[in-house]
Amino acid sequence: MSQQSDPDAWARFRFSVIGHLLAAPPPRGELHRAITELSQKYWKHPIEGHVVQFAYSSIERWYLDARKDKDPVGTLRRKRRTDAGVSRSLSPALCAGIDASYQCHPNWTIQLHYDNLQAQVTQNVSLGPVPSYATVRRYFKAQGLRRKRPPKRNTPGAMAATERLAHLEVRSYEMEHVNALWHTDFHHGSRRVMLADGRWITPILFGAIDDHSRVICHLQWYADETAQSFVHGLSQAMQKRGLPRAIMCDNGAAMKSEEYLSGLHHLSIVSEHILPYSPYMNGKKECFWGSVEGRLMALLESVKELTLDQLNYLTQVWVEQDYHHKRHSDIATTPIQRFMHSPDVSRPCPDSITLRRSFCRTITRTVRHSDLTVSVDGKRFEIPNRYRHLQKARIRYAAWDLSEVLLLDPVEPTVLCALYPLDKNANAQGRRRTLSACAVTDHEQAAAATTDDELPALLKKMIADYSATGLPPALIPLAPSHTQDTQGEA
Repeated sequence: MSQQSDPDAWARFRFSVIGHLLAAPPPRGELHRAITELSQKYWKHPIEGHVVQFAYSSIERWYLDARKDKDPVGTLRRKRRTDAGVSRSLSPALCAGIDASYQCHPNWTIQLHYDNLQAQVTQNVSLGPVPSYATVRRYFKAQGLRRKRPPKRNTPGAMAATERLAHLEVRSYEMEHVNALWHTDFHHGSRRVMLADGRWITPILFGAIDDHSRVICHLQWYADETAQSFVHGLSQAMQKRGLPRAIMCDNGAAMKSEEYLSGLHHLSIVSEHILPYSPYMNGKKECFWGSVEGRLMALLESVKELTLDQLNYLTQVWVEQDYHHKRHSDIATTPIQRFMHSPDVSRPCPDSITLRRSFCRTITRTVRHSDLTVSVDGKRFEIPNRYRHLQKARIRYAAWDLSEVLLLDPVEPTVLCALYPLDKNANAQGRRRTLSACAVTDHEQAAAATTDDELPALLKKMIADYSATGLPPALIPLAPSHTQDTQGEA
């Protein structure tokens, strides 16, 4: 603690001056000579540091006060003024006028309040003279009257958030374990990039950060802010770091999509949404965006023709080689070191197929028995004839990928088979299958649940060897077509 902010600096100094008089009291009749000698000495000022002398009466008062008190150092402290914290230049009427003005206009600046106060005094002389602006400014600070900016949108939600922030305290928090909570969000970039088709766009950055370690679970630029992009980036984060216990995000349309919420439910992950118009609840992510703009985008200023693929590659390099290995002031270590040495509560991430099927919505559609079809997002899909006894079909799919529409068991979340779009041209050839039994055996259920071909043993061995290296999966580009697999292999 510096001497400027140490309230006991004067007490320690005064005790050092007269301390030896208390430890070895001078003989009778010698006290006057001893105090006189002390008043003639030069001392170093305890606060300002320059050379100073103290009068005989001051040193005598210090000695007499310390000798009579059981706590000599305590009695030598500087006494608090009786009018401390009270503005002597502001009358009670002026203080009441300032308080009333702040209650009516909390978004005003102090200068505007001061000018308004001068106008009130002009109209009502009984309020007394207005002190200087510095005095009024000190009063505002002492009373905690801070400027409250109005919400950007005058909606009931924005007004409720402003009211909540005015009456409830805001505290920083941190989880105790790695992967206990992830913060996810989108960030609109500050410069444009060129796409493969020659269009210029302003990319949007998806990011997921671990609350405890500040490790970036995944970072990727996209051309849009949709549920497809959000799920695509989040799936890669899970494949890199494992399944977290909870995920916090804002209230954007992508974060409230049925595919996203259903995916967290199937993966047993708690969904946390910040309160409307309260970005400070996701402060760790908002703070990270400052690092992206202040370091990464600053390093790319000299790159004039920047493509989306280039930007994604350079972003991965910056995160892994710079951000993860720089000391973070809040945690007093690097993010990657804290991630590796802290207790982890994550779970293994499932395979790509299971992960992709988790982020789907489940709907119920009436089966049209005339041709055994159901309607999904305006397109008709054929139901196999062995399920013709179903009155209602439970269907699971992602709105951005109709290449995989799954039929579920009416009771259990078991996948019975994949549904395919109605092909009227093929049906026009007149080929029809023989009606099979409606009952589905266990063998047929198991066969229907497996829609992918078996991988060769050599390829399985390669996958196992690659997983054993511990390297994170490569960047998965987002497929522009709905028919292309958006998850891919890591």
